[in-house]
Amino acid sequence: MSSGKNYSFKVVLLGEGCVGKTSLMLRFINDQFNDKHISTIQAAFMKKKLRIGNNSVELAIWDTAGQERYHALSPIYYRGSHGAFLVYDITDIDSFQRIKNWVKELKTALGNEVVICIVGNKSDLEKSRNVSIQEAEEYAASVGADHFSTSAKLNKGVTELFLDISQKMVQKFEQSSTTNTNGSGATTSNKRSAVRVVDDSEQTEPVNKSSCC
Repeated sequence: MSSGKNYSFKVVLLGEGCVGKTSLMLRFINDQFNDKHISTIQAAFMKKKLRIGNNSVELAIWDTAGQERYHALSPIYYRGSHGAFLVYDITDIDSFQRIKNWVKELKTALGNEVVICIVGNKSDLEKSRNVSIQEAEEYAASVGADHFSTSAKLNKGVTELFLDISQKMVQKFEQSSTTNTNGSGATTSNKRSAVRVVDDSEQTEPVNKSSCC
């Protein structure tokens, strides 16, 4: 059986304020949930390692502020991302409509290489739903993304969300590496060089917390 590889990916959480981006990150990283909303100022950063088959994946997760006054800073934080969660509140139709603007912005900046997941958070508030699952899934499919329903409060769908995007980023990287293999059999440098692949015996370099890239 072939030995696994170590991957390091950058993932960003985008969406309006109060949709639960920070709650999703904290639930996944620390299995914690805080009922009191604390607004993210500019951006927050955390890391998490997980296993995907025989491979080790380290996620550098950036949680961005949703307030409009911080929107101009967003490109600083999503630049070089391999994956993006576009999060909306299922009770807030406006937060879903704004997701469409984020998709256009990401595709313009990062092209089709970035793996996008549309996330309908706060599924525990189903009785107050204002965005139909069918509409959200149809939109996600139209932009080549998957749709997930999550509840950070009840810890529903959160782990699955992060595992799915990790699997897709590994697949995309492997496909890209295969495409970039030259005639001699050597793999050419991937333009998205923020991905590091090393042998299991080596250590992945720590991500510089003072840097967005």
